[in-house]
Amino acid sequence: MTKEKTDKLCDQVRECSFGLHKHLRHGHLEKIYVNGLAHRLKKVGVKVEQQFPVPVRDEDGTLLGDMYADLFVEDELIVELKAVRAVTDEHVSQLLGYLRGSGKRYGLLINFGSPKLFIKRYVLD
Repeated sequence: MTKEKTDKLCDQVRECSFGLHKHLRHGHLEKIYVNGLAHRLKKVGVKVEQQFPVPVRDEDGTLLGDMYADLFVEDELIVELKAVRAVTDEHVSQLLGYLRGSGKRYGLLINFGSPKLFIKRYVLD
């Protein structure tokens, strides 16, 4: 996927997130926001998978288990949602782990848990 298409996709996710946050505000469980964002993205024609399995492997390739990213958008973008007061380093590490495990380059970390919506894009190089 080109940078322009990725930028457009990130913008679509941001727009849907802002609309959802404006409607629900903060105070709901994370699952509500995951379902709501997936629903809004599907309504605008964006392909979304929920609870996308990301394998974790040892250095010899042995599968150690799976992690599950909240949303996988258009087979390209991993979106991790939170409903917490503030984003921590652990939340960032979780998203970066999903990117490394999946081999994908782009991710968004979104927090619906505070009065002001938090969205940050991460690029794994």
